Amino acid sequence: MLELRPNCELCDRDLPPESYDARICSYECTYCADCVEKILHNVCPTCGGGFTPRPIRPSKAWRSEKKLGLGHDPASSDRIHTKYSKQEIETLVSRIKNLKPHER
Repeated sequence: MLELRPNCELCDRDLPPESYDARICSYECTYCADCVEKILHNVCPTCGGGFTPRPIRPSKAWRSEKKLGLGHDPASSDRIHTKYSKQEIETLVSRIKNLKPHER
């Protein structure tokens, strides 16, 4: 199950569970759409992979026997921030941004 991190790891923008602006890589690094498009150029600064829109977890359990939804599996409240400097990010992004994610 996805962790649903509460913020963009670069600009710290709030990304609540219902946000259409949250983007994740395959390791669940979480960034806002603006940072992914304008700064990261679809390059995760941690793994070098691409991003996809983060799925929205249902707010309630539509099948009560399954005990799913935010009521049973809430989003994380732990704010995460990238450990990479602006320069480190720019260096990685400039090296591989022109490769498609499946080529990285």
